[in-house]
Amino acid sequence: MEFILWIVHVLVAATLVGLVLLQHGKGADMGAAFGSGASGSLFGASGSANFLSRTTAVLATAFFLTSMSLTFFSAQVKGPAAQPVGQTVPAAPAAPAAPVAPANDADKSGAIPN
Repeated sequence: MEFILWIVHVLVAATLVGLVLLQHGKGADMGAAFGSGASGSLFGASGSANFLSRTTAVLATAFFLTSMSLTFFSAQVKGPAAQPVGQTVPAAPAAPAAPVAPANDADKSGAIPN
C-alpha cells in the first residue's frame, strides 16, 4: 500500500510541476494592461478558472493528501526495531585504558624535571 502511495505521490508531483510551468502568469501581460482596456485591472481581466487552473487545484489537493498519508504511514511503529517506552538499552562495557608511554628517555627514570 505504501509503495503504491509513493508512486502516486511522485506522479502527482511531476504532473503538478508540469501544469504550473505550462500556465500563463498573471503578471505576464502587465505592460499591455496599461491603456489596453483591461477591465480596469492592473493585471488584466480575471475571468473564471480554466481547465489548467482547476486541474492544478485538484492535483495540489491530491499532493497534500498523499503527503499526509505518507506521513501517517511513516509514523507507525514497524517491526522489532522499535523500543518499548520505558526500557533502556544496556550500555556497552567501557574499553580498558591504554598505558601512557613516556614522552622521552628522561621521564623513564622517574625523576621530577626541574
